[in-house]
Amino acid sequence: MTTSLPGRLRPACKRFAWLLGGLLAWATAAPAQSLTSFVDPMIGTGGHGHVFLGANVPFGAVQLGPQNIFKGWDWCSGYHYSDSLLIGFSHTHLSGTGGSDLGDVLVMPYTGPLKTDKGQQKAPHQGYLSRYAHKTETARPGYYAVTLADYGIRAELTATARVGMHRYTFPAGAPEAHVIIDLKEGISDKSTDTYIEQVDARTFVGYRFSTGWARDQRLYFAIKTSVPVPRFAIYNEAARLTGKKGQGVAIKGVFSFPKSPGTLQLKVGISPVSTENALANIAAEIPGWDFAKVQKAADAQWNQELAKITVETPDLVAKRIFYTSLYHAWFAPALFNDVNGDYCGTDKKVYPKAPFANYTTFSLWDTYRTEQSLFTLAQPERVGDMMQSMLAIGRQQGKLPIWHLMGNETNTMVGYSAVPALAEAYLKGTPGLDANEVLAQMIASSTRDDQGVQYLKTLGFIPADKEPESVAKALEYAIDDWSIAQVAKKMGRQDDYKTYSARALYYKKYFDPKTRFMRGLTTDGKFQLPFDPIQSIHRQNNYTEGNAWQYTWLVPHDVPGLIGLFGSDAAFVQKLDSLFVVQGNLGESASPDISGLIGMYAHGNEPSHATTYLYAYAGQQWKTAEKVRQVLREMYRDQPDGISGNEDCGQMSAWYIMSALGFYPVSPSSGAYVLGSPLMDRATIRLPQGKMFVINAKNNGPQNPYIQSVALNGKPYANSYVLHRDIVAGGTLELTMGPRPNTAFGTAAANRPKVVYE
Repeated sequence: MTTSLPGRLRPACKRFAWLLGGLLAWATAAPAQSLTSFVDPMIGTGGHGHVFLGANVPFGAVQLGPQNIFKGWDWCSGYHYSDSLLIGFSHTHLSGTGGSDLGDVLVMPYTGPLKTDKGQQKAPHQGYLSRYAHKTETARPGYYAVTLADYGIRAELTATARVGMHRYTFPAGAPEAHVIIDLKEGISDKSTDTYIEQVDARTFVGYRFSTGWARDQRLYFAIKTSVPVPRFAIYNEAARLTGKKGQGVAIKGVFSFPKSPGTLQLKVGISPVSTENALANIAAEIPGWDFAKVQKAADAQWNQELAKITVETPDLVAKRIFYTSLYHAWFAPALFNDVNGDYCGTDKKVYPKAPFANYTTFSLWDTYRTEQSLFTLAQPERVGDMMQSMLAIGRQQGKLPIWHLMGNETNTMVGYSAVPALAEAYLKGTPGLDANEVLAQMIASSTRDDQGVQYLKTLGFIPADKEPESVAKALEYAIDDWSIAQVAKKMGRQDDYKTYSARALYYKKYFDPKTRFMRGLTTDGKFQLPFDPIQSIHRQNNYTEGNAWQYTWLVPHDVPGLIGLFGSDAAFVQKLDSLFVVQGNLGESASPDISGLIGMYAHGNEPSHATTYLYAYAGQQWKTAEKVRQVLREMYRDQPDGISGNEDCGQMSAWYIMSALGFYPVSPSSGAYVLGSPLMDRATIRLPQGKMFVINAKNNGPQNPYIQSVALNGKPYANSYVLHRDIVAGGTLELTMGPRPNTAFGTAAANRPKVVYE
């Protein structure tokens, strides 16, 4: 099928590679136990969690869900649990982020007079929006439903990777019924060019181009209806257009039915490339109209991915939080391609039939700390494509992604955080990576003259009087540079290894031995004054979304070196103990991201995520166990406001998952995980080729958080860490737990976590 579309809908590499068949075979592959029954999608939709609510499949391009009127930061995902007004259902969403965007192709059914404006919070009946109540909402993995109270319409949603399916049940005898496709609306972005066209009575195509966090987002769509649409009208804002196609800044298409259509179904396919590909995505993924079959397939796909890690515990709350965390961790990165392999690059060129599955939504400042490690254990078959996507972005824009969204570099957050993610994947043996390209792109990203890197090359440090967030940037760059050094070492590139090993130690320049904090340096090399270790001024002082108390510990790649700066294990532990009890006023200009506080430890923000595990490096693993259990219990609850900060594209969930298993990747590229305190009595990681790694916690329970002894594959094990290679080989890690610390465990220098492992 071809359509007469504006030139911009026909990219240079336009093709008609129609792939038939579907992805519904997932339905036959469901695990024996329904793990989706343990998932509560409402967790994180309140408070500052910013979690997506709706229908999607693991890592799917489509996230189809309800949308409220945007009211600010807590509506970054488009929905907040505190709300009661719904403007429709859109097909793209972010989950857990601190920035807002997307909400593309908003669809809303309603009855009564025709309306083209959504309405306002204080005057809802002037528009097409509707009230709703939480008691009418049903949310499960791959399925969402709600009753639109003002119209009596039951709306149900399900999805495949690239297609959203809607089922609207209109009340019998209802007045004239409508469905609006509002291309103006998004989540705090601005539409720049929109288009819709009626191809036939049941087929509609178009695009929505917008600017927001992603400055130049381009999304194409196609809609199929289950019944012919008797009347179709096009508006630009409120102005009625003539004909069957319309283009403008705020195009809206309205399906109208003179009487209740009963049940109406829609299939909405999206594409980063063309409307033809959007139609092909529909044909390939949902060729029929069996809503229940699509929903069942989505549930089966979720069950398959949740079964990558199974847990046993009598604590049903912990079990619910664990599987909900796994569910959230499998949202992003999201596919950014079509069923034929086509995708649109950062350079806005179409790359046809790419030899890898292209992904987007790389929240790398967050996810390199834990989630990428989780992927290497539980999603290894996807890691290669994710890394190839990053390398492709690097080729197209001249640097590796920083925070990449829908073909756009947002340059959000500090560091070149694709580097540790790529390094970890390469060092752990992810197949298909070209080592020379990996290292070349890492070096290219680390030698640019922006974001303070230029000062590293001239001064050897980043001056606080020249560059905001100087300490945060410097500490992140040290982590990144250490990762580059390890890749160079494996490749035998000694010059690069020496260069980046030296740069990885630049963190030491910011440590003030008098105050024992990481502090900003002025151009003359002196510590900046005045200095307040508690105060935080968002985006202006030396720390990113934090303060000196939180950033002093951000040296995960060289914790022994950091301990050396304090002078002794005892001095290090004393200061670390103080972190969890000190109180103070962060100041009026502090970022709301500084949340989930225990003293000045901020679990709601990523730079703190490894901090509880640092005790093990000083020979006091039992204190790590104590603090990890506290965070697991206090910072995660099975309530809408149950996540202590932004969920951040899976990172907050990944911390819970790894910590509940009993170990954590303090330095992801090192190839080791530091032991904490397992929350689950038994956990099984299902690995490729039928292998399994079992974590068995004997005598476990709320009163027994301390490791008494460890055995690996039946043999006594004295180390307070476990190696990645031992996990992926398969086997059993047995931890005997108790109510009092075994202060001898992990105390000897030989048994503590290290910088590198041979």
